[in-house]
Amino acid sequence: MLQSLWMAWETVFERITPLRSVYQSKFGICKIVVRAHRGSSIRFEDGTYVHAGDQVCEIHLDNREVLQLSRAVGADRAAIVTARRLREALKDIGRAVDTDPKLAKAKALTGITLLHRGIIHGLGFELHPLETKWMERISTVYLRLLLRMLNPEGAKRLKQQRSKLIPKMLMMSRASLVNRYASGVKA
Repeated sequence: MLQSLWMAWETVFERITPLRSVYQSKFGICKIVVRAHRGSSIRFEDGTYVHAGDQVCEIHLDNREVLQLSRAVGADRAAIVTARRLREALKDIGRAVDTDPKLAKAKALTGITLLHRGIIHGLGFELHPLETKWMERISTVYLRLLLRMLNPEGAKRLKQQRSKLIPKMLMMSRASLVNRYASGVKA
């Protein structure tokens, strides 16, 4: 029942998202939402910057698909399949960022996750702390609740690894995304 309520919330959120974005699209297990970056300028390891007002692609896992996977194959196997599907989606996103005029102004791919210690390993993201304590608190509450909803053992994981489940900002510059995923180089 709680998962059904959560998915109803997801539907409401999906209807609000177009109001705060320039463009959105689905790539496999991921959705991207293009919006203006708010906050401080961010310097990437490759030397490029994103400044307030620059367009960025926010990446979001499709929680419905993750929940269906978890129900079908179990939480541990779902994590492996999700990581594999995420890598495939990044290839599609990289190609789209490189070729789609709607994404021509996007300077980076960003996201917020608790799963920075596992599922995104080796995907090329830089990890940055969230800018404000307020954003960290809100993201922590939301993502921990999401973990409880999508993973049958989420509550147990939260009790065992609470100190490790702190949200991080995932960031990849446009150049890094295109070089890694759109240029034909194996990711």
